[in-house]
Amino acid sequence: MSRVFGPKELLDCYRRGVFPMADDRDDPRLFLVDPDLRGVLPLDGFRVSKSLRKTIRQDVFEVRINTAFSRVMELCAEAAPDRPSTWINSPILNLYSALHRLGHAHSVESWFDGELVGGLYGVSLKGAFFGESMFSRVTDASKVALAHLVARLKHSGYLLLDTQFVTPHLLGFGVEEIGREEFQLRLAAALEVDAQFGSTGGAAGAAGAAAWAGVDVLQLITQTS
Repeated sequence: MSRVFGPKELLDCYRRGVFPMADDRDDPRLFLVDPDLRGVLPLDGFRVSKSLRKTIRQDVFEVRINTAFSRVMELCAEAAPDRPSTWINSPILNLYSALHRLGHAHSVESWFDGELVGGLYGVSLKGAFFGESMFSRVTDASKVALAHLVARLKHSGYLLLDTQFVTPHLLGFGVEEIGREEFQLRLAAALEVDAQFGSTGGAAGAAGAAAWAGVDVLQLITQTS
């Protein structure tokens, strides 16, 4: 992108249904993506395996919100055995960190024995949440973070959880692949909803706030409207 691109322009991209990426972590250039097919995770159709239910119920991980946003992004940007390269470059890190400071980007984090072992980050805009990336250093750490995210979105009245693409990891959760036109219809409906990421009561959603207990998360994500 040759033109000036900051947080405001980034939010405008999401309103239009497009998002920036880079070819490689070491490539400083950005380009906008508008996929023909889009992955979305139905909030009322979220699937949780029996083993993951047990992990969530037992609160194996301490789940926090927005306590280590930049670190989550950095860990998502790191190479892993199943992901030798990533698209999260320095401009992406700077852009989304700025968006986080404005209250439009959030992290859900899984901690174990005081160590950040999994999590995800994304963009919140009205009734839509755009999942950007996740990482896991311990089995089920990112999956638990995703379950907590879905519970928060359902409780707060969100309509859309955009995963951008369909991946094998997300298929087990019930992700759907829809066309661009259908996605634009769902996005337009979500942008009419004034949902707030931190509307879970108390200080939840603020930096340092803990998410719910696992039993409460399970109750929310297994409810259908």
